[in-house]
Formats: sequence, structure tokens, C-alpha cells
Amino acid sequence: MKKFPKLKGKAILAPMSGVSDVAFRNLCRKYGAALTYTEFVSSAAIVRKNSKTNGMLRTDKSEKPSAVQIFGSNEKEMLLAAKYLDEKFNFDTERIVSKSYNSRGAQKLKSRVFDIIDINFGCPADKIIKCGGGSELLKNPEKMGRIVNSLVKEIKKPITAKIRIGIDDKHINALEIAKIIEKNGASAICVHGRTQRQGYSGEADWKIVKKIKESVKIPVIGNGDVTSPEIFKKRLEESGVDYIMIGRAAMSNPYIFRQINDYLKTGKYDSKDKITQFFEYLELAEKYKIDFENIKNHAICFTRGIRGGGKLRNELCKCKSVEEIRKLLK
Repeated sequence: MKKFPKLKGKAILAPMSGVSDVAFRNLCRKYGAALTYTEFVSSAAIVRKNSKTNGMLRTDKSEKPSAVQIFGSNEKEMLLAAKYLDEKFNFDTERIVSKSYNSRGAQKLKSRVFDIIDINFGCPADKIIKCGGGSELLKNPEKMGRIVNSLVKEIKKPITAKIRIGIDDKHINALEIAKIIEKNGASAICVHGRTQRQGYSGEADWKIVKKIKESVKIPVIGNGDVTSPEIFKKRLEESGVDYIMIGRAAMSNPYIFRQINDYLKTGKYDSKDKITQFFEYLELAEKYKIDFENIKNHAICFTRGIRGGGKLRNELCKCKSVEEIRKLLK
């Protein structure tokens, strides 16, 4: 088993599809996220050298350690994808980069490898479940164990896994699965305290997260319903987890990482205007040539929780260029 790196903070950014682009991760790092993951990427797409997937795997120099999350159901395919990410990750780089990025960017991309490879055993999205990946694998703990074991044996970097607590309330098997994942050599495990059936509804069950922490020796990362520094501290102390992963709360307020770090140290924290945060993101998004739809989705997220946000979001949906978004939010 390769050791999970000791992080400088307790708060981690979750891998989120359509959200965790390189610009957003850079901003979260700036605000104090101890670790950031790429949005989850298909092992099949990596093996097939898909150009869009290649772009999703870009990292910034601030991401140290860097982490990538992969999903899939084909055991051989997942291993091959992990090998690409572990060893060189330079397949078709010149051809892909030349279309979208300058040559300097291409050189940076070629030289990047990931420090941590995470396996997604927790996504509840229908399109992932139908392919037999994500949380659908919770129905087959033995297969999960084989996937972890094969990657641990062949990959030089730490292998981690993210799970949910079960398929539904009648099939809670997270404790069993956590022990299997540990036995097969994973360096850490992240537990989202909801079932597949719940999706993102209802409440996360942190009692199960705590039981898992008490039952395994590898680092445990808790996840689910942590929306403020106060809740973060409470969950950290009650569950005893090593780290906590922040997802939806960071989408509209990446500054939450600074707030959490300050609150843990001093017992107080300040706030930062969300529109100001968006323009900081936009500067990074333009640097990394993030797709317009991603930028617009982020703009919509950043307006949540502010006065007049509903009206702004209606107008943002009509925007067809970055300049229109810029003018509207200024």
C-alpha cells in the first residue's frame, strides 16, 4: 500500500462533473483547499484517447498533490486508464494541444502526472449507473475489491476510492465495502453519507461515516451536507475523520475553504463577495480557455444566495458570450 500524502489542511474539493475544471480548482487552491480532484473522467474515454477527456485532465502547478478521479465498469479498461495517468499521460498531446492551447501550455501538459488516482464507486447519476459504473458497483463488493487490487498492484501512486453508504436504506453495506477496499490496498477512502437511491436528497448519515472511521486504519474522508465552517468543525470532531470533502457548498462559494481554515484556527471568519469571486474565476477560465458553457454554469452558481440572484440567473441563461456575462455581472 502506498501512503496517502499528509495534507496541509482538512478541507478537500470534491470532484464534480462540469464544475471541477482546472480554473475552478485553481481558485479553490488559492482559497485554501488542501486537495483538489479533476471532475470524474471515463476510463474508456482515457483509453480511447478522447480529446475532450484529455482537456479535462489538465492541471495547474498549484495542484500539488494532484488527484484524478476515474470511473468505469470494465476492470481491464480501468487498469489501462490508470496506467496512462500514472506513467506518462502524453498520448496525442501535441495534436490535441495545438488546436486549443499554445505550445508552452502543451509542454506543461506533457510533463504532468497525477499524485493520487481515485476510483469513483459513488456517483448516483443514471447515465453512469446504466454503464455499470459509479455507485452501481456497490452491488458487487467483490468486483470493487478486484478493481482496487489490480490498480494497487500495477500503479506506482496511491490508489483511493470514493463510495456511498449503500444502494438504498435496505441495502447499507458501506462498512463491509470499506474493509474490502482497505484489505485490497487502497491508501484512503472517501465516504458520502447517502445512498445511491437518495441521490442528493435527504440528509447524509454521518453516523455510518463515523463507524467506518472507527473500523479501518487508512485515512477516511467524510462527505455530505457540510455547508459552513461551523458544520465542518462539528462533523470533523464528532466523526473523527481525517479530512472532509466539500462539494455543492463550494460551487457558489469557493471562499468557503478560507473560511473553514480560519474558523478552525481562530474561531471566526469573514466573507467575500460572490461576484468578485466569479471574476477571479473568469480570469483563470480565460487563461485556460475553459468552454463557454462551463463559464456560464459557474456564473449561474456564483449568483446563488445573493440579493436579486434569481433575476440575474434568468438573464445569464440568455447570454451567448463571455462578454455578455461580464457586462451583466458588472
